Amino acid sequence: MSAALPVDVGAALREGVVIPAHPLALDATGQLDQRRQRALSRYYLEAGASGLAVGVHTTQFAIREAGLLEPVLRIAVDTVRETPRDRPVVLVAGVSGTTDQAVAEAKLAADLGYHLAMVILRGLAELTDDELIAHIAAVGEVLPVFGFYLQPAVGGRTLGYDFWARLAELPCVAAIKIAPFDRYRTLDVVRAVCESSRAEEIALYTGNDDNILVDLLTTYRFPVNGGQVSKRIVGGLLGQYAVWTRRAVELFEQAREAARTGQLDEELLTTAARLTDANAAVFDVANGFAGCVAGIHEVLRRQGLLDNVRLLDEQERLSPRQAAELDRVIRAYPDLQDDAFVAEHLDRWLDT
Repeated sequence: MSAALPVDVGAALREGVVIPAHPLALDATGQLDQRRQRALSRYYLEAGASGLAVGVHTTQFAIREAGLLEPVLRIAVDTVRETPRDRPVVLVAGVSGTTDQAVAEAKLAADLGYHLAMVILRGLAELTDDELIAHIAAVGEVLPVFGFYLQPAVGGRTLGYDFWARLAELPCVAAIKIAPFDRYRTLDVVRAVCESSRAEEIALYTGNDDNILVDLLTTYRFPVNGGQVSKRIVGGLLGQYAVWTRRAVELFEQAREAARTGQLDEELLTTAARLTDANAAVFDVANGFAGCVAGIHEVLRRQGLLDNVRLLDEQERLSPRQAAELDRVIRAYPDLQDDAFVAEHLDRWLDT
């Protein structure tokens, strides 16, 4: 039997929310910096995010080997509970590894109070589609599932229409994050869901940092059984939402209103292109995404939320010229940033 979402969380998920992919804060010695880890969660919540995704790529997959999965998951939950709010916060825990490991991680997340498990298929290249579906269904017996199309550049694999069509029929699947950074692959997922028997039940979220606003603005429509099925990508679960979050929430609301009313402001499309350019620097597109997590950390360091760009893998760092590219986009696009908001509240967020 599949696990169920709390009613208010399920309603929020289907309506669409901003979910930052949560980074990992380390101190100068490489140990977990609990103070700054908590400050990051406070920042996201007060910036207007209605969800947190922890234990995902932006948190660094290596937290498992480092023994940090449980404390990092716990800090986020505790911070949500201590932060005043007037709406539910959707809590997503990344789970990975073999089926036994992923199920164990899902049980840990459920015990801590997480609502959904994002099943990360990285490292499972030898499994067939049948085995992947069985793997995800096993996790879904513990927590509702947030499906995840992870781009191959950071450890994902190409998954075809048939896989997504089968996944959409699993009762445990509540949402899917679409992040192949590929328009054709994105359409595979959306069409598969639209043509499934659960088209109304599954919430679609963009993870395409190269196309965020256009994903949110688009109504997808496919012929199904002699009629038409329309569906939108209603929210985002993104590494980009981990930086400049206050402004990201504002843009999300603008895009949602434009989609709702059908009155598209052309300036929003111009902003979409500007955001893509900024994200190219943050995620280090020029170097095949090698510095994607480091780029997020560098933005947060410049704002004072982090005090270094140290990652668990000391070989991971900013790529050559990535800092210069960040300089360029920060100068070019001040309207995409929220430095003043961060500066106003930073001392309070860092207060233990």
